[in-house]
Amino acid sequence: METVILKVKIYEELCGQCGGCVPICTSEAIYLSPVELQIENELCTGCGDCIEFCPVGALELTDE
Repeated sequence: METVILKVKIYEELCGQCGGCVPICTSEAIYLSPVELQIENELCTGCGDCIEFCPVGALELTDE
């Protein structure tokens, strides 16, 4: 049986870089760099809290 690893994908064209998802992330995998929103997928637990929070739907769990 193959293990599927989910990652959070950012749709940069939708993201307004509000930073609201940063404190929502309990694994501290999301941060706002001076240029854009960044996700360290190796820290991400795939809980989906950031995806549920995002008011513009800029985040998605994917296996890509």
